[in-house]
Amino acid sequence: MSFRLDGKNALVTGGSRGIGRAVALGLAQEGCNVVACYRADKEAAGRLESDLAATPGRHSVVQADVSRPEDVNALIDECRGTLGSLDVVVHNAGAISHVPFADLELDEWHRILDTNLTGMYLVVRGALPLMSEGGSVIAIGSKAAMVGVPLRTHYTASKAGELGLARSLSKELGPRGIRINVIAPGIINTDAVTNLSPEHAQRYRTMTALGRLGEPEEVADAVLFLSSDRSRYMTGETIHVDGGI
Repeated sequence: MSFRLDGKNALVTGGSRGIGRAVALGLAQEGCNVVACYRADKEAAGRLESDLAATPGRHSVVQADVSRPEDVNALIDECRGTLGSLDVVVHNAGAISHVPFADLELDEWHRILDTNLTGMYLVVRGALPLMSEGGSVIAIGSKAAMVGVPLRTHYTASKAGELGLARSLSKELGPRGIRINVIAPGIINTDAVTNLSPEHAQRYRTMTALGRLGEPEEVADAVLFLSSDRSRYMTGETIHVDGGI
């Protein structure tokens, strides 16, 4: 199935691994020009850069910590210089940790909120001048925002904040023809899951109606749909890609 994205320009944050990598490559394979950023993993960024280079289009991979305004400004400048404009913005960059609430220090609270929620604010606000009617903003949220997860109060709060930000922005940006939606993945087969014990991973599988973990490409497929005109009447929505948890 083609999503008819030829010639569109896309920004993907946190694009070097896992879901972000699948999204960046999926958009490029559907014909998008892609700027992707990574925070620290230069080896993964190099692999993404090589794979994008093998795909037609104008692509670049740059270092940027989305919690830092100066990094986001440089990232938007890269988009302006390389692509000129933006049709698709995917905020995927995120941070997570597991800390009992009683032990959760303010610095760690800020690290998670600054990356996940403030990062979304910085990226979307910076990208808006490059977007026009028909543009699509997609935030990669989490099922945790709806159900809550012990030891992840800060992470859950940040992901719930993304939902509220998206709903409000959908109403504010709708008159400009810009849509904003959230994808809420469940348990996806990324590096974080491959490091689990076999018993723990199996417990996650049995939590889903489909009896298996999701793959990054299955989240990317939802991004492709929301990036395309086939979702042109969808905004302010949350799409669950969770296997039926």
